[in-house]
Amino acid sequence: MAKFFGNLHLVLSVGFAAAIAVMIAFNAAAPVDTNSVFRWLHAFFGILWIGLLYYLNFVQVPTMPKIPAEQKGAITGHIAPKVFFFFRYGALLTLITGLVVAAVSGYGHTALTFTGEGTVNMIGLGMWLAIIMAFNVWFIIWPAQQKILGLVEATAEAKAAAAPRALFASRTNLLLSLPMLYCMVSANLG
Repeated sequence: MAKFFGNLHLVLSVGFAAAIAVMIAFNAAAPVDTNSVFRWLHAFFGILWIGLLYYLNFVQVPTMPKIPAEQKGAITGHIAPKVFFFFRYGALLTLITGLVVAAVSGYGHTALTFTGEGTVNMIGLGMWLAIIMAFNVWFIIWPAQQKILGLVEATAEAKAAAAPRALFASRTNLLLSLPMLYCMVSANLG
């Protein structure tokens, strides 16, 4: 068992196989189609993305000043680059799968242009908040973190300037995640 649970890729593979088995077993009750598969993937990637957003804001960022300087390298050199890999691709794949769900369900354009009513406009607001958040991840947070973590060449001044930029964008995403999540879970569009 230790060998199995010690292998992340194996656990993920078995988890995905178990999910497919559930889809097959309950196909009569909940038919499997493009929409249901992309909704499932959207939820998975969304949990990955927002979970890491919350980890960064609630755990890593507040804890870093308390970590002795000689131990910070373990975080910045090993943990943070991995976190930011899954963080940015979680954001990208959440956005892509969400747009696919909206397109397949037939409300994508109406939601994004706010030309619908009620729940369609609510999901549209959630979609726009997610788009802004994904933009922040890829074009503000990640470029700043590359400097902070030493993944790209940067002067000490550039690293110092990148830190508040990354923090503000990350805290903006934290702020936007709350209304975005409300929009997403409350719209209940088919």
